[in-house]
Amino acid sequence: MKKEDKSRDRAQGMDQPITRRDFLNGLAVGTAAIACGPLLAAPGGAAGALPAPLAAQDTPGYYPPLLTGMRGSHAGSFEAAHALRDGQLAPAPTDTGEEYDLIIVGGGISGLAAAHFYRAHARSSRILILDNHDDFGGHAKRNEFDLDGRLNLMNGGTLEIDSPRPYGKVAADLVKTLGLNVAELIKTTQHLGYYDRLGLQAGAFFDRETFGMDKLVVGTGKRMLAQAIAQAPLSEPARKQVVELETGRIDYMPGLSSDEKKQRLSRMSYEVFLRDVVHADPAVLKFYHAMTHGEWGVGTDAVSALDCWAFDMPGFQGLALAKGSIARMGYTPAGYADTGGSLKLHFPDGNATIARLLVRDLIPQAVSGPAAAGSRAPGSPAEHIVTARIDYSQLDTPDAPLKLRLNSTAIRVRHVGEPKTATQVEVTYVRAGRAYTARARGSVLAGYNMMIPYLCPELPAAQKEALHSLVKTPLVYTSVALRNWQPFVRLKLYRVYAPGSYHTYFHLNQHVDIGAYKSAASPDDPILVHMVRTPCQAGLPEHEQNRAGRAELLSTSFETFERNIRDQLGRTLADGGFDPARDITAITVNRWPHGYAPEYNPLFDPELPADRQPHVVGRAQFGRITIANSDAGGAAYTDSAIDQAHRAVMELLRG
Repeated sequence: MKKEDKSRDRAQGMDQPITRRDFLNGLAVGTAAIACGPLLAAPGGAAGALPAPLAAQDTPGYYPPLLTGMRGSHAGSFEAAHALRDGQLAPAPTDTGEEYDLIIVGGGISGLAAAHFYRAHARSSRILILDNHDDFGGHAKRNEFDLDGRLNLMNGGTLEIDSPRPYGKVAADLVKTLGLNVAELIKTTQHLGYYDRLGLQAGAFFDRETFGMDKLVVGTGKRMLAQAIAQAPLSEPARKQVVELETGRIDYMPGLSSDEKKQRLSRMSYEVFLRDVVHADPAVLKFYHAMTHGEWGVGTDAVSALDCWAFDMPGFQGLALAKGSIARMGYTPAGYADTGGSLKLHFPDGNATIARLLVRDLIPQAVSGPAAAGSRAPGSPAEHIVTARIDYSQLDTPDAPLKLRLNSTAIRVRHVGEPKTATQVEVTYVRAGRAYTARARGSVLAGYNMMIPYLCPELPAAQKEALHSLVKTPLVYTSVALRNWQPFVRLKLYRVYAPGSYHTYFHLNQHVDIGAYKSAASPDDPILVHMVRTPCQAGLPEHEQNRAGRAELLSTSFETFERNIRDQLGRTLADGGFDPARDITAITVNRWPHGYAPEYNPLFDPELPADRQPHVVGRAQFGRITIANSDAGGAAYTDSAIDQAHRAVMELLRG
């Protein structure tokens, strides 16, 4: 490293003593996991079974939500799956002797919901849930921080109860069963205008590498847009175009009907719409390019203009587009403008609250405090579960009818005998470098669907091809703990869009008060900042961008993330007196190489009847093996994960 680079690192705080690796009980997590063996014996012991060493999740103090550094797909969670993908031989498995009614692969919301639905129909059933991560919840990841003695939470994955379509009966009923009154919680816990009432606004950061100079402009909401954009390092014509796109009502497609416009918009990207229909300045294209990153994980070059209209992005106000599907293919864009969408509810830890409520439902003894089953403490279940402590040692106990086994990557799921006549399924999984088998009457695969052809090579060729074609969208949710948020107050700022920066969005933690959990109320209080990065490569088809981004994430070190985080926050907030070396106290990078579930994209995906779409062909039942996860629903939303869990369980029960 050059001398000037080392000096810059010191100035930004790269030498400051914040946690940069995942540590648990004084050991690096990977080391602790290797040192701790799996739980081998079935209840009562199995013939020939070895004594059961203490598993990592059973060690005193095991509590992964508090880990910082590289999270999401953390070290130890994907290596066995990649080895399987690459054709490497797994170690010879040990038969645990365990037998269940159901083994679920994947402990995210879909897997946990599958356990709930199965048990609802078979109360005395024995269920094993296997998950490759060191925590349950899948993408519903909880980031927990103790800042000056007070609990601070951030979503490290799934953001909220939120869907472009109203929740169906199955998902809505499960939410109610968990004790959530969504409409009431929205009224009592969400303070969406909190920062506005403090006089803080949205802003945009123009970086010198993309726009020629570093410049933060504040007030990019529509009321203040013209005044704010006048300060941007853009040409005068470009500034006028931005204001026109945001506030004007120009019909850029005169003479066409609403349906004709929508058909054309479905076949062009938002970038093409801005460039060829609006005739936007090249600088305007740069300014809007990353506007789609947060929702789709790719830039405006790979998202249809029709989808962008459905999400109320600028430029369509004067087109007078009617709601509803377009005649060409019955395609309804997945946006709120078109369907009304579901209610939106954000918990302080995102939908980790949903995962924790499901665990309380399934394994009540694992939840301590007033959230525990049978508690008569006042308040709703959500008010208690947000601050409850999970006892991970209770998730996988010998005599329990339902077990949740972490740090366990499934590498083989097969029928014991011919699929049409078999009465059992055998699941092989790797834990701490050793392989084990367990059996069940059936299995629900609730993990990444594109892994299933490697788990079940006996699947029909057409089904494996469909599953292989699915590509998830990579993304990064970063949680940064700050000493206080005075720099934001000085700048009158709470949210920043940064189209050319490493993270394209960041904002102060959403202000949510629920039960005993209270958000930071004073600018002198510590606070968390949420940052979003989607590692896409402009100019490629969507799935090629996804693959390139996935490879980038897996090869990017935490040090690289930290350096970019410090540089970006330091440059953006400099005029507010922000010092990254002084003001950053902790960093958690939630890396998701396989993030959002794949969804239909009219720019690149062929038009197919519903029964021939890849996610539908891929989720077909195979003997005593069924398939869940939001991937199987072709929709990156929590209600899809729940609905697919229900379908998969009902297929097994009907069989």
